[in-house]
Parts: sequence; C-alpha cells; structure tokens
Amino acid sequence: MPQKGLYTLPPLPYGYGDLIPFLSSEQLKIHHAAYVTEVNNILEKLDKDRKEGSNLDIKGVLKALSFNLGGHVLHSMFWANMMPANKARKEPSGSLSKLIKKEFGTFERFRKEFSLTASSVEGSGWVALTYCNQTGQLLLMQIEKHNTNIYPTCRILMVLDMFEHAYYIDYKNEKKKYIETFWNVVNWEEISRRLED
Repeated sequence: MPQKGLYTLPPLPYGYGDLIPFLSSEQLKIHHAAYVTEVNNILEKLDKDRKEGSNLDIKGVLKALSFNLGGHVLHSMFWANMMPANKARKEPSGSLSKLIKKEFGTFERFRKEFSLTASSVEGSGWVALTYCNQTGQLLLMQIEKHNTNIYPTCRILMVLDMFEHAYYIDYKNEKKKYIETFWNVVNWEEISRRLED
C-alpha cells in the first residue's frame, strides 16, 4: 500500500515573465502557489485528529478541503494550459479541433461561447471546457468558487480563472479584456493531451 503523501505545487512550465502581455510577472507571482499549503494543512490536521481520537467538525473540514483542493487542482491545470504567446497556436488541431467543430460548428463559435461563459461568471469562479465521458460531447461549465456546479462525469480540458485576484493587477475591472487576451496564450497541445488521456 502506498504511503500517504501530501500535495505539491507543480513548477510553472515557463518563466514568470513569459505570459506577457496576458499576465505580468507581478500578477503571476502573487497568484501562483496559494492553495496547496492549505490543502496539506487540512490533511495533516485531519490525520492528527483521527490518531488522537479528537472530535471533528467534519462538515467544516470537508468543505474547506473541497474548496482548497479544488483551488489547487484548477490552478495547476490553469498554469499548464497556457504557454508564451510567441509559441502558442491560434487554435487547436487534430481530434480536439474536430470535436470542437462537431459540437460548436466552428472554432469561432466555441471561442465566443467560452468567452461569454467566462464573462458571465458571477462573483468568484472559473470557466471550463469539459468532455463528457458518457455522451462524448464537449460542454462548457461555470464553476463557482473552486468546487460548486461541477459536472461529475466530465473531464476538465481547459480552464480560465475568473476570480478577480487573477487579473486585477493587470486589468483592474476590465474582465472582457482579460478574457480576450487569454486566447493568445492557450496551450492547445496540453488541452489536446488531456482529451486523449
């Protein structure tokens, strides 16, 4: 049986200044690394309480775990589904391109719907492109916070963080500009790999 482990922060696949003009190095440094520490603290406390036989506020603990683990996983995906603009392609190819065109008609229509989904996130949350394992179709998903309104059977392929702290340094309240600039740094190879997996 494997030994219990803790979550680790994956290294960024690029330098802090490599996502300019989408994100400044200052925005990226402040945003990277927030949730993994809290997830590990919760797991260590849960383990300690179990060993000591302490009473637990199980509802509160599991709610905090869901929020922070969701934040860690989604941020890890977010960093990896971006790349420097000078290396990024404008749109996907292969199976992902075919599936997008089958579902949305054109890549332009997909891009429009994804952007509208992002701009209509209420409060703090994410937009995600997902693949439903049961129906074989692509679905757009708005995730509230890090852990609410998730489609249980769907594999997340691509995410965009719509928490205000993700863009405020660079864009202030210009959410639509943040969304539009995102398309310049999408790593379609990573998103295609997630689909193939």
